[in-house]
Amino acid sequence: MAVLKSERLLLAAFLAAGAGFVLEHHLLEMGQAASLAGAAALVAAIVLASMRVAHHAEVLAAKVGDPYGTMILTLSAVLVEVIILAIMMMGESSPTLVRDTIYSAVMLDINGILGLAALLGGLKHGEQPYNDNSARTYSVMILTAMGISMVVPEFVPAAKWHFYSAFTIGAMIMLYTLFLRMQVGPHSYFFSYSYPRVKSDGVDTAEESGEPVLPSIVILLIGVVVIGALAEIMSGLLTSGLKGTGAPPAIAAIVVAAISASPEIMTAMRAALANRMQAVVNIALGASLSTVILTVPVMEAIALYTGQPFLMAMSPVQTVMVAITLIVAAINLNDGQTNAIEGMTHFVLFATFVMLSAIGL
Repeated sequence: MAVLKSERLLLAAFLAAGAGFVLEHHLLEMGQAASLAGAAALVAAIVLASMRVAHHAEVLAAKVGDPYGTMILTLSAVLVEVIILAIMMMGESSPTLVRDTIYSAVMLDINGILGLAALLGGLKHGEQPYNDNSARTYSVMILTAMGISMVVPEFVPAAKWHFYSAFTIGAMIMLYTLFLRMQVGPHSYFFSYSYPRVKSDGVDTAEESGEPVLPSIVILLIGVVVIGALAEIMSGLLTSGLKGTGAPPAIAAIVVAAISASPEIMTAMRAALANRMQAVVNIALGASLSTVILTVPVMEAIALYTGQPFLMAMSPVQTVMVAITLIVAAINLNDGQTNAIEGMTHFVLFATFVMLSAIGL
């Protein structure tokens, strides 16, 4: 009973998933308004589940330390994203869904999460320190991965797509395998920062709360599964609700990206307000890298298996926004300290991304 009481938000999300599974077809038959209302309710349930996932990710992060703690959170989020994309691509979906989702996730992670966290943290604490080795390493990996998988394909002849697709899979696996080995091995100190051992404002660490690790791992995995189930039902309702409305095609991609990032958003905000910017950098940039370098090979493999290529090359507007974002990040994250001004620059870029998406660009 104590566990059920502490996990009541996750339980509510689980019940919402059950209700959504039972009522999905009924809502679809009732029309677009009912479908959109059902999708909104499921998004709210996803937020509830994300709150518990974020809490248990923080417990694990406190126990095992960086980079392992944030790796658990980012890999869980990418798993949710891949599951949702695979399910949506099996139905009627846009050929640009994968590309738009990855692009939206990078904009949300770097400009949205990092920007808002640095802005709020900077207003509260002033300059916030972190290990600048992590920012440089993440940035160059993101640039390389996105360049290979989402810029170069623009110049690959359509008749040769399967050769380049197979190459992309191998390149992403090779990059991530070496990166992961370095991240948890010789260069693990790149992704950690030694903070004074004081009680963190608003962050329940494992040492402070005394929570054991195993239950947190189990509940986190259950939370990811619940979020995936909710998102699968929500995507069907959202697709039906938006059909014929003239809404920008990128809306579905933005929703998928926001869903997968929802646990990360809450964890990053709490870490920034607790003056632990290293966790924010690991979450925001690590999530961006994981999204590109893990989602691309899985979806490219599906394309090769089905014989139906996805449109992976970014549009000119997307390419420009990614370039500006990575240049601004390289300038802002080169000195080991963030501040509110740097946070605002990224948040304005995020607002620009939202505006461009709203007008269909």
